[in-house]
Amino acid sequence: MRAALEHAWTLDAAQAPALQRQLAARVERSDRHAPLRSVTGVDVAYAKDGDRLIAAAVTLDLATLAVIEQAVVEDRAQFPYIPGLFSFRELPPLAKALQQLRQAPEVIVCDGHGYAHPRRFGLACHIGVLFDIPALGCGKTLLTGTLREPLPAARGAQAALYDGEEIIGAALRTQDGTRPVYVSVGHRLSLQSGCALVLRLCRDFRLPETTRAADQLVKRTLGALPAGAAR
Repeated sequence: MRAALEHAWTLDAAQAPALQRQLAARVERSDRHAPLRSVTGVDVAYAKDGDRLIAAAVTLDLATLAVIEQAVVEDRAQFPYIPGLFSFRELPPLAKALQQLRQAPEVIVCDGHGYAHPRRFGLACHIGVLFDIPALGCGKTLLTGTLREPLPAARGAQAALYDGEEIIGAALRTQDGTRPVYVSVGHRLSLQSGCALVLRLCRDFRLPETTRAADQLVKRTLGALPAGAAR
């Protein structure tokens, strides 16, 4: 799996937003993909001591949600934690994990946001554009935008997420009576298709199985590593 574009990662807090605005023009918000048979989730976990981290990519069979393949990378954070610039911190190690997969992902679901971002270029957009691959953001909490209508309590209910007059994503109820998740376009996948995909991935729980599987893998791996083991 090769990147479709290259850019510098050693940017400061002023340069990174400018790059986000530039690359946001490349985001495709309509469907452009083959029929999906598998889906890949990604996640990063950080050690409590220093900048050590674990990044993982887990591919599931879309029909059964069984794990097909997974990859784990041990690394160190190279970019500070700055709200709105999360992808510059997490994408370099995630890219390493994705490149270890034998089978290239068909679609990537991120535990975070895509187009529902102040500069319309969250992690899901960044990873999608970087690899020119269908991608989707599914965040647990709201980053930006407002809802104009109440969200019914039933599974499958959704309401548009607005920034001004623009629809930037959707709040989606994945289980009856639970808090919604926030879905937004990453790349080459429409918002409607993204919401349908998230519901398929949330058979029994509020969060997609991709997010749950990747989260469990990074935490398991991080817990098994001795302190100071990262190279």
